Amino acid sequence: MAERPYTLLSCGMSIDGYVDDTTEERLLLSNEADFDRVDAVRAQCDAILVGAGTIRQDNPRLMVRSGARRAARIARGAQPDPVKVTVTGSCHLDPEASFFTAGDADKLVYCATSTVEGARELLGGRATVVDGGDPVDVRLVSADLGARGVRRLMVEGGGHMHTQFLAAGIADELQLVVAPFFVGDSRAPRFVYDGAFPWSSDNRATLAEVRPIGDVVLLRYALSERFGEP
Repeated sequence: MAERPYTLLSCGMSIDGYVDDTTEERLLLSNEADFDRVDAVRAQCDAILVGAGTIRQDNPRLMVRSGARRAARIARGAQPDPVKVTVTGSCHLDPEASFFTAGDADKLVYCATSTVEGARELLGGRATVVDGGDPVDVRLVSADLGARGVRRLMVEGGGHMHTQFLAAGIADELQLVVAPFFVGDSRAPRFVYDGAFPWSSDNRATLAEVRPIGDVVLLRYALSERFGEP
């Protein structure tokens, strides 16, 4: 059986733990220097995963922005962009979303067993639809990605995806950027939601790095013995 991918969670949040506010515009929680750092991390990954809610809310392209990094990926025999992955229970997705239309990277959609047939009809040839269990189990998703040759996976949110990967104990690294402001609205989405996490006051995560990046700070946590694998 193929080893599951090294799994890196990446998130930006406010001082009070929110990843967005309640307005229609996307809340920018970082700065250009940190966006470039995230682009460099993306370029080193085989796949990027976001939840369906992130696709609906933010319409991300999930592509490597730097031309030099794209060229370096091609030079080492990889595609210019990592594989795009999403997880959905309902498959309420727009086939015209940037996730499906931007770039030439392969797209994988893991959905609940009961929605597989409808998802394949909806998306046609724009993505490979995979049965992720009912309900979708991120452990199955991770195992399937490993079997497909994904060795390094970057999970970019949203909060429900971060919660599921952390609670399942299949996260190896957390890169958490804290922005220097508060959101102060309990209706806003959070970094994580309720869950039984392996890390608690009795089992503290290892803080591996603290790095100021302009007006934000990167906190890098080692969550498994695999931390730092290339």
